[in-house]
Amino acid sequence: MMAPTWVPPSLIALRAFEAAARVLSFTGAADELNQTQGAISHQVNMLEARLGLKLFVREARGLKLTEAGQKYLPLVRDALDRLRTAEDLIRPTRPSVLTVTVSPNFASKWLVPRLGGFSVTHPNLDLRISASLQHVDFSREDIDLAVRHGDGDWPELHVTRLCAEELFPACSPALSRSGPPIRSPADLIGHVLVHDRSREHWRTWLAAFGVECPADERGPVFDQTALAIDAALAGQGIALARTALALLDRVPKIGVRHAEDQPISLMVDRPGPGRPGGAASAEAGLTIDAWVRLASQSLTFRYFQSRIVLC
Repeated sequence: MMAPTWVPPSLIALRAFEAAARVLSFTGAADELNQTQGAISHQVNMLEARLGLKLFVREARGLKLTEAGQKYLPLVRDALDRLRTAEDLIRPTRPSVLTVTVSPNFASKWLVPRLGGFSVTHPNLDLRISASLQHVDFSREDIDLAVRHGDGDWPELHVTRLCAEELFPACSPALSRSGPPIRSPADLIGHVLVHDRSREHWRTWLAAFGVECPADERGPVFDQTALAIDAALAGQGIALARTALALLDRVPKIGVRHAEDQPISLMVDRPGPGRPGGAASAEAGLTIDAWVRLASQSLTFRYFQSRIVLC
């Protein structure tokens, strides 16, 4: 007589047992596997009924593995790992997905012009760019890296300072030639000032040099720095430009003194309890970090003959 065919236990039940054994909680396992606490408990009960023994001791303070459960757990983990390895061996290689969030200004003026070279040297990395000014919550968003202006004082994150930034006035060569010469910040008064989101930026910059901005100044206000720079290029007035954003337009660093702005920083989530980290692999994170570090070297200014001049 042939022995009865062995039927393996449910994979769902094995995953429920492994997760519950690892965190010693049906509720914790349910959160991890996106199921209800009752569903996890049911799967474990079915597995225990199949084996004819208890895998857990239910206590008031949580779960405790029985002797049988302690013996069963490493074998179940090994089986699940082998199944995962088998799938990886036969499944076509998928590019690692890496999602980076940057400000719209930084994306258009600095990041986008460099993406072509990065894609050529890293063909197996699926790079996705999210242009946003919103605060980044790595624990809730599918974001791996963020580039933002700031002093880098974010204790819950890994922060790498990419470069210093300066604010300086800039205008088109035609506007510079047609108006009164600008040799000091005080000479800017009387010219049309192009604003980035708020007129306070120009007032603060001028005040740093002891110059008061007229209360009736009514230059155009744009909601993005990149648009303000473009308006200056078009001869519509004088804009406050940032080093990184003006690099694409080849702004020469000459003329009036400059004021330091907050640096540009790269942020990566810092894993910890309840904080699993970004969605991309550590290898992908190191790749983009190394690339941004290398590319950030080009943020150092040089002197150019160009379409836009520093006032």
